[in-house]
Amino acid sequence: MATDRPILLVEDNPDDEALTLRAFNKNKISNQVVVARDGVDAVDYLFGMGRHAGRDTSVMPAVVFLDLKLPRIDGLEVLRRIRADSRTNLLPVVVLTTSREADDIQEAYRLGANSYIRKPVDFERFLTIVGQLGLYWLEYNELAESRAD
Repeated sequence: MATDRPILLVEDNPDDEALTLRAFNKNKISNQVVVARDGVDAVDYLFGMGRHAGRDTSVMPAVVFLDLKLPRIDGLEVLRRIRADSRTNLLPVVVLTTSREADDIQEAYRLGANSYIRKPVDFERFLTIVGQLGLYWLEYNELAESRAD
């Protein structure tokens, strides 16, 4: 069940991280939230490498909320790596970013993003949108199970 699985939030901006966590809390989303503050940490978490070595990779996130403008490895490369591996290729990935660039939107969908959401600047709207996203992906969406080759 999706409500038993963690959420992976890939976000390098501490303010946006705090707002996202607040939106989950306000909407009574109680899933554990794992925060990766750059693309390398996100990939390491998903595949049990680096500081996440030894993590039980049979438990994948219910959803990945992925910023695009990240240090070390950008969000598009993280998405590319998620879709390239049979263990993660079916994970729901929601791009949650400030980018309004048409090329970013096109590339995110070409690489297999499930959704592309621009972060609203308005605080209340941000809380509402992130809360609705969390509820949709955790309560209503049926997850496909990825399989190891």
